[in-house]
Amino acid sequence: MKIAIINGPNLNLLGKREPGIYGNSSFESYYEQLTKDYPEVEFAYFQSNHEGALIDKLHEWGFDYDGIVLNAAAYTHTSIALGDAIRAISTPVVEVHISDIYQRESFRHVSMIEDACVCSFIGFGLESYRKGVEAIIRKEF
Repeated sequence: MKIAIINGPNLNLLGKREPGIYGNSSFESYYEQLTKDYPEVEFAYFQSNHEGALIDKLHEWGFDYDGIVLNAAAYTHTSIALGDAIRAISTPVVEVHISDIYQRESFRHVSMIEDACVCSFIGFGLESYRKGVEAIIRKEF
């Protein structure tokens, strides 16, 4: 099974950025543990602060993977283009967020990608990713 994880803007700063919201761990250390916990899964990981790069990666991986776990970060709330890219591919995409976007600023309550994704895991910290991976493995969407 092949699962890709794609992270959007500012998630390269996990462990440093607003630890009260996002925690003290880097994504790289979490990703390393995730790959060890699921040896039967071939993982790929990509992070970019650029919307077009995220779209390009969705297009690249969106026909060959069993699932994509996507944390579009702030682009979640603004990017019609990401939603269109998700709809354009055949690979199921799971939306994840570390923080509970519905308990934050009102502009974060709107997801422009939610309807294009097969399911969402929001507010479980980094474990949102694990829940996304498990949903893909079990095809729970």
